[in-house]
Amino acid sequence: MSEQIPLDQMIAEIATQLRAKLGVRGKDLGTALGKARHRLPRRIYRQALILVRAQPLAGHPKLRLTLDGPALESAAAEVSAHLEAIDLADRRKGWWLGMLGGLSFNLILMAVALVGFLIWRGIL
Repeated sequence: MSEQIPLDQMIAEIATQLRAKLGVRGKDLGTALGKARHRLPRRIYRQALILVRAQPLAGHPKLRLTLDGPALESAAAEVSAHLEAIDLADRRKGWWLGMLGGLSFNLILMAVALVGFLIWRGIL
């Protein structure tokens, strides 16, 4: 019974971190993880899937004994460490810089096309 409480707490903490860092919503870790699938590295996603698959077994007293506690703890630690390393301000700044870079590229391309058109028509 002592293993169920830490596993449930680890899963709840990871679900809370997913909501805070990636902005995904879900009632449990499985639905939140499904929405955050493409934002996570493959290795981290697989580690989180291990926790999702172990969650129903942790609720049953006899099936809980079949779980590999150290593997679940290491998976939870790895997922939690990755989520803690996400810097929200840096992600926001990167999004803005990416948007401004794309916009500036389009403006430069439009200016080149306009100059090319004016040269072709003989105006320049």
